[in-house]
Amino acid sequence: MQKKEFYKHNLPHFQQPGQAYFVTWSLKGAVPNKALKRYTDKLEILKSQMNAAVSEPPTRKDADRNQHHPEFKTSFTETEKLRKEFYTLRKKYIKAYDDLQDAERNPKIDLLKPENLSVMIHTLMFWEGKTIQNQAFCIMPNHVHWVFEVFEKDENGNPVYLQDILYSVKRFSASHINKLENRQGPLWQKESFDTTIRDEKHLYYAIEYTLNNPVNARFVSDWRHWPGSWSAE
Repeated sequence: MQKKEFYKHNLPHFQQPGQAYFVTWSLKGAVPNKALKRYTDKLEILKSQMNAAVSEPPTRKDADRNQHHPEFKTSFTETEKLRKEFYTLRKKYIKAYDDLQDAERNPKIDLLKPENLSVMIHTLMFWEGKTIQNQAFCIMPNHVHWVFEVFEKDENGNPVYLQDILYSVKRFSASHINKLENRQGPLWQKESFDTTIRDEKHLYYAIEYTLNNPVNARFVSDWRHWPGSWSAE
């Protein structure tokens, strides 16, 4: 299947070889669907409005040629306004999602159980030096935060895509944890939240957020005491 730099399920996803990412995903059912319905409904409305606004956008040439016509300026301005509103709401959605995950103290499947934790650490480190470079990760009882850089190409010269890395990690870990838990069926929520790292400052804050998740959730007072945390530095 041909890979695309943009794809979407319920949320938009961007992937580009050679890019760093901050990714979060959770166990299936960790957050009830109805708990965030007002966010998902509003995001869907904004997404539809964005799609309508850009379905037949005026070209820059047209805009320059018709710069005295206010409807062109309005079209570009409205599209940008919708885009900013969408990503602001998306950030609030992810924050609310994280808060709900942290509030669950006794998940049916505990990723911190030693056997499950061993599987998760092994899985997150498996592609190190082959297709990715790990920066940090934090395995919580019911979800995972992961910061890493995707190589531009693998050892065979093929481009490396985030989509493939996540599929491999989630599939492998689900298979092994299901065996340990003597269960069948989907382990992970289908959707993952992935954010493209923009610069060094953004990378720093992504790592800081990841490592301090158990501290902010009041499990420990220092991230170094959390068994599921790891940092490259």
